[in-house]
Amino acid sequence: MRTRDFKSIVTRYDVVFFDAYGVLKNYNGLIPGIEGTIRFMLENQIDFYVLTNDASRSPEELAASYQTLGIKEITADKVISSGMLAREYLRYKVKKGTVTYLGTSKSAHYIETLGLDIVSIRQIDLDDAEEITAVVLLDDEGFDWKRDINKLINLLRKRNIPVIVANTDFAYPVTEDEVAVAIGGLSDMIEMIIGKKFIKFGKPDSQMFMFAYERILATRQVSKERILMVGDTLKTDILGGNKFGIDTALVLSGNTLPEHAGYLIRSTGIIPNYICEDAVITAKRTV
Repeated sequence: MRTRDFKSIVTRYDVVFFDAYGVLKNYNGLIPGIEGTIRFMLENQIDFYVLTNDASRSPEELAASYQTLGIKEITADKVISSGMLAREYLRYKVKKGTVTYLGTSKSAHYIETLGLDIVSIRQIDLDDAEEITAVVLLDDEGFDWKRDINKLINLLRKRNIPVIVANTDFAYPVTEDEVAVAIGGLSDMIEMIIGKKFIKFGKPDSQMFMFAYERILATRQVSKERILMVGDTLKTDILGGNKFGIDTALVLSGNTLPEHAGYLIRSTGIIPNYICEDAVITAKRTV
């Protein structure tokens, strides 16, 4: 399996969509040297956006997490979260009643900004839940995994209400060797138990890429041929970019381990345009 140096391919594009976890940062903080990539892109007038399935915090808070680590150039307008798409759905489809959510109080930002009545699933009384008109799954923290998930399952057995999933990721790395279940994986389990389909937002859905593309077109004209999606996961980042019709680069600094990459590409049929060890550009690298 041949890998390419990221610097040798990025200069072919006007805009780059970066996944966050596994591409720009990991459980230790920033991917070492990734700040050099951001500087290189700015110096070469290559625009960029962070496309993330992370709905645990607002775009402002997500951007602040990069700024705290030293990348001041990642501002809130550069962050496009799946939570933003979930919020748009709620804005137009859920106009009354109370919305309950699974997640942290910070993740509830996406609902609070709509002016809807909201309540955490842990505060719901199943004997008095007639006012609940929708459920939003935001984050894998902020609730009791046994008590509150069981409560959610029984609420959905009793009430025929929409369930909006703001993060389609199945899992995420917590150490070099371990992963944790993400809210997307949890939502699939609950779907199977109750036999209902949920409304899901995030990569690989093309709606997220269209949302980002429309943001670009609001300020400049760029063809899809000049956009690159950079991600560490075949079934979200690479599949999503392929479906949207833009070039893709798989990096081996996150979810996809180098020793598994070739097999996963062959077995899934999800083929990136490029494979890179990482998205790092430093002064020592050469084309």
